[in-house]
Amino acid sequence: MLTLPRLVVATGNAGKLRELAAMLDGVAGELIPQSALGVVSVEETESTFLGNALLKARHAARVTGLPALADDSGLEVDALQGAPGVWSARYAGDNADDAANNARLLTALAEVPTPRTARYRAVLVLVRTAEDPAPLIAEGVWEGAIACAPRGAGGFGYDPLFLVEQGARTAAELAPDEKNRYSHRGAALAQLRARLLVA
Repeated sequence: MLTLPRLVVATGNAGKLRELAAMLDGVAGELIPQSALGVVSVEETESTFLGNALLKARHAARVTGLPALADDSGLEVDALQGAPGVWSARYAGDNADDAANNARLLTALAEVPTPRTARYRAVLVLVRTAEDPAPLIAEGVWEGAIACAPRGAGGFGYDPLFLVEQGARTAAELAPDEKNRYSHRGAALAQLRARLLVA
């Protein structure tokens, strides 16, 4: 088992941090957001989720000297040829919030009939050092569709629009433990947890 008494998490997203902490309980010790250590987010210049996650993890490890975990994740909508994809967090602009991104998505899909199939994809990368030659990589996918209007008060990002259970509920209508069981990040974290236990 790989021992990680302190792990810096390369995110400023409080929702992601909560999900990571819940799923890595008992495997990793203290999860520290990079902002608490004065790490400024690196510009995400890669064209893939894996590229951006690796970039963020190596940057956080280089600045702090600690093992680092990063994820890059987003929504891929089939009718939009996979957009917003790696630009999910910035779909409505560099400083856009969740509401603005959701509004832009609904506008882009206004003429698209249902079901509007989509998926969440998450890639997690854990590096022991900035130059780790063999980072631990895990990926998860959550299939669903896009609703015509937001529903639910939980989650974050596109969760109020992301229909699951054949459209019965949105991700924002799931309890946190339900979401962790089924979500893209939950699947990736389960893979990562298993790898940490045997590393």
